[in-house]
Amino acid sequence: MMRKNTWAIIAMAAALSLPLTACKDTKTLQENEQLKAQVAELQKDNGQLGNDLETMTAARDALQKENEKLKAEMKPRKKHSKAASRKHHRT
Repeated sequence: MMRKNTWAIIAMAAALSLPLTACKDTKTLQENEQLKAQVAELQKDNGQLGNDLETMTAARDALQKENEKLKAEMKPRKKHSKAASRKHHRT
């Protein structure tokens, strides 16, 4: 008799645990799908940021070249001597 009760209790426990297991699996699957969606979004953002970085790098390089060109075109200024700057004109 005791043996039958033990098996009955085990069978009942197993029957009650199945819905709980299924519920946990469903919740885990939902979380997994949400995480997959977040990963996909992050990968998309990462790709866009990579493109933006390439664009900005190209723009920076072009500005550096233009800056160097402008510096080369500038005429050197004449240096004034100290005596010339101290000289006052009398009227």
